[in-house]
Amino acid sequence: MLTVVGMERWSLRSAQGPLHLKKLLLGLVLSLVLWVAGSSPVMAENFDRQNLRQMDFSNQDLRGNNYTRADMAEVNLSHSNLQGVRLFDTTLSRANLEGVDLRGATLDGARFVKANLTNAILEGAYAFDTDFREATIEGADFTDVLLDPKVSKALCDVAKGTNPVTGRNTRDTLYCP
Repeated sequence: MLTVVGMERWSLRSAQGPLHLKKLLLGLVLSLVLWVAGSSPVMAENFDRQNLRQMDFSNQDLRGNNYTRADMAEVNLSHSNLQGVRLFDTTLSRANLEGVDLRGATLDGARFVKANLTNAILEGAYAFDTDFREATIEGADFTDVLLDPKVSKALCDVAKGTNPVTGRNTRDTLYCP
């Protein structure tokens, strides 16, 4: 009898052990596959209300980050991936956003006054009440960006160029006459 009880305990323990080990190994294999494939998940960061003035974020993968109400005046974001970022009510005056990917970003209330948006992709971004006064938009792609008619007209007055990535003409993406 002692032997059977001992065996049952051993069986239960070994059954739990391999199950836990299988889950651990499955997680490790999945992590390795994602790492080898180069598609590891990006961890979004929160910079809500932070002072990021004149910082250099160029050539970085910043997808999904939250910059709500941050002060990003004169920041360098050139050639960065900003897909899906939150720039709600963010100050980006005189910021360098040349060649950035802002697809699906939330730009509501952001201030891009005198910002450089040359060759930026803003496709599908949310831009309600966004200020683009004196921004450089040569080659920028505004496909499917809903803009206030006054903002759209002001952008059409200075729009020119073709985006080198999407091949779309800036004036066409703004529906300029």
